[in-house]
Amino acid sequence: MPFPIWCTTCKPQPMIIGQGVRFNAEKKKVGNYHSTPIYSFRMKHTACGGWIEIRTDPKNTAYVVFEGAKKRDTGEGVARDGDLVIESAEEREKRQSDAFALLEGRVEEKRQVFSDKTRIEELWADKEKAWDDPYERSRKLRKVFRAERKLREEDEEKTEDLRDRMSLGVELLAESEEDRRRAEFVDFGVGDGETAVNKAKSKPLFASAGPQRPESLRVELKNNTRAAVDPFLNGDKPASTVISLIKRKKAVALVDYESDSS
Repeated sequence: MPFPIWCTTCKPQPMIIGQGVRFNAEKKKVGNYHSTPIYSFRMKHTACGGWIEIRTDPKNTAYVVFEGAKKRDTGEGVARDGDLVIESAEEREKRQSDAFALLEGRVEEKRQVFSDKTRIEELWADKEKAWDDPYERSRKLRKVFRAERKLREEDEEKTEDLRDRMSLGVELLAESEEDRRRAEFVDFGVGDGETAVNKAKSKPLFASAGPQRPESLRVELKNNTRAAVDPFLNGDKPASTVISLIKRKKAVALVDYESDSS
């Protein structure tokens, strides 16, 4: 596709087909412009099944949409200020035959020439003012360049030092205003660093669920003591623990029996 178009067959609203989209088109000769042939390219839009036909325009050295679509208006054909407008043969003939059109064209050309001349004189005067003393102007430019070069070198040294300290193998971008604003939102805490480290070391590694009351602590110690003396009170203990406690009691009983017998 030589340019973006709107497919008029697509419903409920036209669909745009971008420039450069490829189609399997049927090419055939439909006429001549003097000795240059005019070719037609007929293709099928797969989205809606409609046919689109585009033809060459040797007169204007362009392509035109003949059927099934319309060219998207991108404002390319609108003349802007400063653009060179090339007149067609009909327009030139009309200006030569029509005295008023010829006069209007000459007035417009004179106005354009005057505007261009004024602008050129302003640019020339500005150039002469800026380069009245070439040595002084060059000295100022070289001074600014040296200052900027020193700043660039300092930034490069800081960047290389940061990469070496952090062992970074990537290129670091220059600091921006957005980076500074985001860094201000980061809070690393306040106070002396050594004091914070000592405070952290004094805390237990695993925090307790909450402060225990003396009564609950006493009951827990009593239950643990009874469980250690009589393993049959706690049925949730594994069998290995119960067997080990029974063996220990038997060993103590045998020792007492031998001491009594002796």
